[in-house]
Amino acid sequence: MAVTLTEKAAGEIQRVLTEKNMPAGTVLRVGVAGGGCSGFQYSLGFDEATDAQKDHVTEQHGVPVAVDKKSALYLDGTCIDFYDGLDKRGFTFENPNAVKSCGCGSSFSA
Repeated sequence: MAVTLTEKAAGEIQRVLTEKNMPAGTVLRVGVAGGGCSGFQYSLGFDEATDAQKDHVTEQHGVPVAVDKKSALYLDGTCIDFYDGLDKRGFTFENPNAVKSCGCGSSFSA
C-alpha cells in the first residue's frame, strides 16, 4: 500500500468533504510534484474520477484514496496524519523514502 491515512487524518478529510458538499464518489488524491525546496513536494486534493490503469485506489477509515502509479514509487509506505496544535495545524507526511526533507515538511528528496 503506497499511502496510509491515520484515523485523525481521515476524520479531517471527511469533515472537509462534508463542509464543501463534495459529490458522492469524490476521492482524496495524493501525489508528488516536482518543486519545493528539496526537489519534490506533496500534493493533496480531491478528484471525482480515477483511472484503473493509472491509479492505486484504496479505502481507509471510510475515505477513498487515489495515488497515481508514478507518485506511488515515491510515496510507498508513507503515512499521512493530521496535526492540530497551538503552533500549527495541517497534514503531516511520514515518508520512509525521503532522503532529505525541508523544514516546512511539504517537500522532500528521494
